[in-house]
Amino acid sequence: MELADRAVGLLLSSISLSIFTYYTFWVIILPFVDSDHFIHKYFLPQDYAILVPVFAGVTLLSLLCVFIGMVMLKSKKKKA
Repeated sequence: MELADRAVGLLLSSISLSIFTYYTFWVIILPFVDSDHFIHKYFLPQDYAILVPVFAGVTLLSLLCVFIGMVMLKSKKKKA
């Protein structure tokens, strides 16, 4: 089981590092590159640089609230 945990941890770390690198390049470096450069076709427009994290955060917060609500309902049923 320990090997599987390490593999999952390595996979999640790799995905997180990839997303961080992509987003950092997109938000910090890309505005200084000429708009007609070929690298721009690999990235979304700059408007999405704010919308994507906001949408992800709202989704994560919503799922967290639903999870907490379900746990509270289950614990209330156990007491009754």
